[in-house]
Amino acid sequence: MSAGTTTTNSSGSVVAVLRSRYVPRLLSASLIGRLPTGMAPLAILLTVRENGGDYRLAGLLAALYAGSAAVCGPVLGRLIDRTRQVPVLLSSAATSTAAFLVLGLVDPVRSVAIGAVAAVVAGAATPQLEPCLRVLWEHVVAGEHNIRAAFSLDAATQELIFVCGPLAVLGVTAFGGPSAGLLAAAAVGMLGAAWFATARPARVWRGTHVERHWAGPLRGAGVLRLFAALVCVGATIGAFTVGITGYAEVAGSSSAAGLLIALNAAGALVGGIAYTAVPVAHREDRRLLVLLALLALGYLPLVLVLNVPAMAAFAFLSGCALPPVLASAFALIARMAPEGTLTEAHAWMITSFGVGNALGSAVAGTLVDLVSPAAAFTLAVACACLGTTLTIRRLLT
Repeated sequence: MSAGTTTTNSSGSVVAVLRSRYVPRLLSASLIGRLPTGMAPLAILLTVRENGGDYRLAGLLAALYAGSAAVCGPVLGRLIDRTRQVPVLLSSAATSTAAFLVLGLVDPVRSVAIGAVAAVVAGAATPQLEPCLRVLWEHVVAGEHNIRAAFSLDAATQELIFVCGPLAVLGVTAFGGPSAGLLAAAAVGMLGAAWFATARPARVWRGTHVERHWAGPLRGAGVLRLFAALVCVGATIGAFTVGITGYAEVAGSSSAAGLLIALNAAGALVGGIAYTAVPVAHREDRRLLVLLALLALGYLPLVLVLNVPAMAAFAFLSGCALPPVLASAFALIARMAPEGTLTEAHAWMITSFGVGNALGSAVAGTLVDLVSPAAAFTLAVACACLGTTLTIRRLLT
């Protein structure tokens, strides 16, 4: 297939998905409602620093937010599977919004306990828009190929959350002060969740009434290995982010870190859109194995630690395989999750990736301090390779 044909097929797949009824609304609402995830870390940092707090407190509050979101996501996912999307989404969004308002209006430096509780609640009540959207794809998009294209488009566009989120914080804080970032996160989170929840597909969706095992989707060995592989993928991304920041500082151009991370996100966006043209896999677990290997290969050139222009090209290249990996994992879990547990299963995928990202960031930070940025990039490649080995055995039976 020529490059021109691939581009045409990619565009055709994206257009076919976006022309499906409700898709533009659901996808847009999901992205808006998930913007607080990309806004909160920077907004918390700016608020704490403005009130005279140190980076240790800012890091603690950001970690409490992210950690509670990772822990409670599957709980909310299980509740949605057993009931409906709308009441859980709206109640959790209202709770998270209220917590963001408290965090923005109360001085988190003078009232550390209140700030800590607000950060925990804001994260724990994060609306599960991402799992809900993935559950709805098969109801709003016709045809197996288009469903797979929707998964890929979903994985690609979520890069916008982590690009637009910080930019939105910088924009509103320039006019309203540091706490405006948290207030804006409260507003957009509620707006996106309400817009999503009032769409007809979300309103009519009902959980399946079946007998469930207490472990939910975790009881399958293949599912556990898939989640472990996603921990490794998250660690790869976390190690890259820290490593590229350390590289930019060593290279004498700290500002280049933002550009290199943005290029990595741009590569992911391009890779995700291109992947929409790929046919449905006969064995999705075999395809995931290949994609994970490509992810590892994409990060390998970074270990060379060349000049900034070369690293810019490699940063773009390294991002290309991530959305296909995630899209393949989404399609795979849809086949593997026991009946009545799909929302929870997708929430566990998010948790797995988030845990890996945190671990990769922490270890990479130590490596940058004690060894070099190249060591952090080596860690990124090693984590991707480990994820690949976890999928060598068949996940589907």
